[in-house]
Amino acid sequence: MLQSQLFTKTRRNAPKDEEALNAQLLARGGFVQKLMAGVYSFLPLGLRVLRKIETIVREEMVGIGGEELSLPVLHPKANWSTTGRWETYDTLFRFTSHYSKNDYVLGPTHEEVIAPLAQQFIFSYQDLPRYVFQIQTKFRDEKRAKSGLLRGREFLMKDLYSFHRDDADLDAYYEKVQAAYARVFARVGLGDDTVLTFASGGSFSKYSHEFQTLIPSGEDTMYLCEKCRVAVNKEIIKEQPTCPSCGGAKLEEKTGAEVGNIFKLKTKYSAPFGLQYKDEKGAMHDVLMGCYGIGISRLMGVVVERFHDEKGILWPASIAPFSVHLLELNGASATGLYSALQKRGVDVLYDETERSAGEKLTDADLLGVPLRAVVSPKTKGKIELKRRDSEKAELVSEEELLKLLNH
Repeated sequence: MLQSQLFTKTRRNAPKDEEALNAQLLARGGFVQKLMAGVYSFLPLGLRVLRKIETIVREEMVGIGGEELSLPVLHPKANWSTTGRWETYDTLFRFTSHYSKNDYVLGPTHEEVIAPLAQQFIFSYQDLPRYVFQIQTKFRDEKRAKSGLLRGREFLMKDLYSFHRDDADLDAYYEKVQAAYARVFARVGLGDDTVLTFASGGSFSKYSHEFQTLIPSGEDTMYLCEKCRVAVNKEIIKEQPTCPSCGGAKLEEKTGAEVGNIFKLKTKYSAPFGLQYKDEKGAMHDVLMGCYGIGISRLMGVVVERFHDEKGILWPASIAPFSVHLLELNGASATGLYSALQKRGVDVLYDETERSAGEKLTDADLLGVPLRAVVSPKTKGKIELKRRDSEKAELVSEEELLKLLNH
């Protein structure tokens, strides 16, 4: 893509009303634009990152049997009254239609929709298990929307729901999801920094599990066992003061940001809607459920919080908006190289703008594309190649660059 054709431009300074580092850098780079507190537009560069995260998540969910669907954002009050959450869900967006006078909800999650929907298709033990997921915008009326993409009122989320006949089947799938989540976070570059964290299971299970990425700016406090890389959420540390994996008592306080969670819902949502199945003997039983969430847009913000320096963002290659940032400096032309990269299917951003070398290099550091390729009179027919996370650069030929990118 030609940089001159980008819809957005970089900005030297962050918006004055942005306190979170992820929001500052993403706004300066032209990845997002805040409409109001907790609500962001994802601009072309930001959407490229978001779609790459989506693709990774989608592949892993399909890999464990998930079927993708899309559920309505607009929910009737009746469904939420059935589960009792119309009155108790503290961040629920509620409103009344001007015309019908009916009450509605903007979905923060979809248990109240998926459970009665499943009732239309699950009747017998032969219909179980089933797994469905969606990647969709959610809404939560946060008291204080802050931390950029880490806490929003409108955000993109993947939610997976599973349906089972018994605890053994639910437990087995729960473990599969846990492993798939570990692969997701590894693929987006956060594998070494994301830990499984024991959290409260509420009224339906002793524990649930969160996936927390360890960052200094995180809003959550947990206690980590360095030996097992398993943590305990601050909310349950009194009832679980030792490592739940190895029993070790030495837990170190850490801060992190939640990027995913998994719950064994059991019959909490199936029972109110009468979601049941008939077993081999004709007896009726409530279907057991699990739910599993990943904050897609939140992941984007967490990656920026984790991977940046004083110059800008350092995108992991798997989710970077482009693979290579090609710059031509001081009158040199990189048109031929740009065409060669495109023919090879390389995702390249080509800065052919008529600006100073300093401006172009500063922009490249801010945007954080993993590889920077520079053509200038100084390179004398070669290409200066530099990784964004390294201070070292090397001169390579076009053939060497193409060979490197094909690996």
